[in-house]
Amino acid sequence: MQETIALPNSASSTGLERLRRSLPWATLLRWLLLALGPLAIFALFLLTVGADPIKTYSAMYFSALGDSFGLAEVMIRAAPFILGGLATALPARTRLVNVGAEGQIALGALATTFAAMAIGDRFPAWVTLPALLVAGAAGGALWAGVAGLLRTRLAVNETISTLLLNYVGALVLIFCVHTVLKDPESFNWPFSPPFADAARWVTIGGTRLHWGVIVAPIAALLVWYFLTRTHWGLHLRVVGGNPEAARRAGFNVERIQVLVFLAAGALAGMAGMLEVAGVEGRLRPTTGVGFGYVGFLAAWMVGQHPLGLIASSILLAVLAVSGDALQITARLPASSVNILMAFVLIGILARVGKKNAA
Repeated sequence: MQETIALPNSASSTGLERLRRSLPWATLLRWLLLALGPLAIFALFLLTVGADPIKTYSAMYFSALGDSFGLAEVMIRAAPFILGGLATALPARTRLVNVGAEGQIALGALATTFAAMAIGDRFPAWVTLPALLVAGAAGGALWAGVAGLLRTRLAVNETISTLLLNYVGALVLIFCVHTVLKDPESFNWPFSPPFADAARWVTIGGTRLHWGVIVAPIAALLVWYFLTRTHWGLHLRVVGGNPEAARRAGFNVERIQVLVFLAAGALAGMAGMLEVAGVEGRLRPTTGVGFGYVGFLAAWMVGQHPLGLIASSILLAVLAVSGDALQITARLPASSVNILMAFVLIGILARVGKKNAA
């Protein structure tokens, strides 16, 4: 009798468990907490410094999304975030951690500047801009390739090597801007000569928004297609799933890992090209600073998904652009928005850690 009662209870319990799992409420709640939790914590921070959170958030919203100028700035900022995030998402498919998008962006911008100075205005824009895009991609790829070789030849942890190469890359850029690339007419300011008109992306609607920003979403679509619809993407998933099993199955794991690093660096290098040829028009010591790290955060926010990366990058771009409103409403430096981004990162890491523990 007890068995006949236990079986229905067990079946009922299993059915309820399946129903609970099929409902999206738990997932929606987790994402809601992930989105609103950092905002609530940052609101407490604003209260501690004597600022009105509602007024501050309202000002941040309207400064980024309230007019065409704010929207243009958001799109400009989102483009390098997307490309930097792709530089993180692509190696993640093979269980490699690339924290080096920051340095790869810097070397991409540096290579683009050298190419722009060499080409000048000798060719029309439809020739010059693709050449500069290739130069930027090559600069980033070569820098990432260093980490790839260290990983495959010397077994150096790629997380550490890519992170340290960020500082080396920034110092190389600063050295070049102060020496070989320094504008002789800059009154001793450290930046390169201005790019020729043919080496600049055309702007849109009287804002700083330029046509080069479309490179980023196109790259995200191509990476998504590559990972999900090609046999090369399958190879990456196999290597990421079990490198030793892939090696025994005949895959050249080391070669795939190096190629992944080169592709990731190329994506980040293109972000450097967009910044110097689309926004600044010359190379500065601060070109692209912080973009790689924000791209890393954007990739982790969506679980390294190339298409989801577009949305997370736009969200972080809104936060970055709206930081200026903090100076007006809360009398805080614009960099205070980095505190909000840090809360977002902590929430993501907590969620990932809980998932891995489960």
